[in-house]
Amino acid sequence: MASYKELIQQREALEQAIAAARQTEISQALNQVKTLVNDFGLTVEDVFGATSSGSSKSKVSKPSGKVAPKYRDPATGATWTGRGKAPKWIQDKDRAAFVIA
Repeated sequence: MASYKELIQQREALEQAIAAARQTEISQALNQVKTLVNDFGLTVEDVFGATSSGSSKSKVSKPSGKVAPKYRDPATGATWTGRGKAPKWIQDKDRAAFVIA
């Protein structure tokens, strides 16, 4: 069985190999896409659909979901994202003291 240090070295070597393989494959994919776009004379709209806001086709929307909290009350552990109305525990106080690092 390999030692901890040997395993860490193997992991670092593997991570470097993964990064190199990813870059190579990204480069190959981009070259293939560029070739297809040029061969068929495609436009941005052909590839990605209508992007103008006046179009009735598929519209690009902002991703929705939860926002990570930015502030924490050390006394209760309550958090706040910094959006919307401020909770009472942070109102009229210096928010820098509550920032989550």
